[in-house]
Amino acid sequence: MKFDDKIPIYYQIKNYIYRQIIIGELAPGDKLPAVRQLAVDLTVNVNTVQRALGELISEKIIEPQRGKGNFVTEDKQTIEKLKKLLITDQLKELYENLHKLNVTDQEILNYLQDYINERKQVQS
Repeated sequence: MKFDDKIPIYYQIKNYIYRQIIIGELAPGDKLPAVRQLAVDLTVNVNTVQRALGELISEKIIEPQRGKGNFVTEDKQTIEKLKKLLITDQLKELYENLHKLNVTDQEILNYLQDYINERKQVQS
């Protein structure tokens, strides 16, 4: 994983795990690797991984099981809320960036529809 120096590493790890859950790499009920293994895999400090996991636990995205490890929540509503939150964050950033370019809401919709149509043609 490549880290952005401008964003705290624990936050980037959290987002990485969010994305793994949303795309299905980590399914509901799956066990996460041990903290030390995650630290080795991501080449970060164990405390940094622990902080990220602590926040995920407090958000109820992952559930600790004493003596067994951390598991992805099986609550589909929680996962769906997480997905909506991530999508909303992406849309917010896009919307704000386009408005800085003086693009109107209707133009945003038109450009987005054009982009989607072009993508469909490329994929066909």
